[in-house]
Amino acid sequence: MSNLDSVVIVGGGLAGLAAAAGLAGRGLHVELVHPGHRRRGIGRRLLAALIRRAEAQGFRQMIAVIGDSGNAASIALHERLGFAHAGTLRSVGFKFGRWLDLVFLQRFL
Repeated sequence: MSNLDSVVIVGGGLAGLAAAAGLAGRGLHVELVHPGHRRRGIGRRLLAALIRRAEAQGFRQMIAVIGDSGNAASIALHERLGFAHAGTLRSVGFKFGRWLDLVFLQRFL
């Protein structure tokens, strides 16, 4: 298993972070951007860096699991960087008093 990590600091504070773990040629990843720093391109830079590192390490593909089908910004970000919809599991997670879908996106490297 390999780990890929990135952190973005803005004005001395954590603006975003990204991490990926690889297993059997696939990379699963997460990127988180602080609410006060959203819509500034930080998520795009973090995800692009993870893609470059996954390619350099010989990964075959990356899988994104988005924990809410209503998270249009995250879905659009992944699609802009070459991920394609691979499936949706409806109402499989319960968080903040409501049922959530899991959206799977896939990018071949």
